[in-house]
Amino acid sequence: MHYVALVTVAALFEFVWLMFRVGGARAKYAVHAPATTGNDIFERHFRVQMNTLEQLVLFLPSLWIFASYVSPLWAAGFGVVFIVGRAIYAITYVREPRSRSIGFGLTFLPTLAMMIGIVIWAIRAAFVTAVVQ
Repeated sequence: MHYVALVTVAALFEFVWLMFRVGGARAKYAVHAPATTGNDIFERHFRVQMNTLEQLVLFLPSLWIFASYVSPLWAAGFGVVFIVGRAIYAITYVREPRSRSIGFGLTFLPTLAMMIGIVIWAIRAAFVTAVVQ
């Protein structure tokens, strides 16, 4: 589980990096708080941060449930793909929003795979429990 813990912290540090990018863009493009609009490039940075927050809500619980009940090593591997995907997403989205697909896929697909793996594990565990009783 130590790899899963490291992946979790890496994902959180990546989110901190995105927060700093938003802060830097806010200053560079003079978008003063509480505004979240006013400059296209700033808005891209802000959307990357918010989309990452949305993805973390799915990713983190899936990572830990999958690691606990299916495979910590596979969970860590999926987590690394997620982190790389988020970095690609952040860079490509700010450069050109239409080019974000690869980064999004590398983020969403590992999370989806873990969610499906959890459902399969839970159904199998419920079936085994029902048969044993």
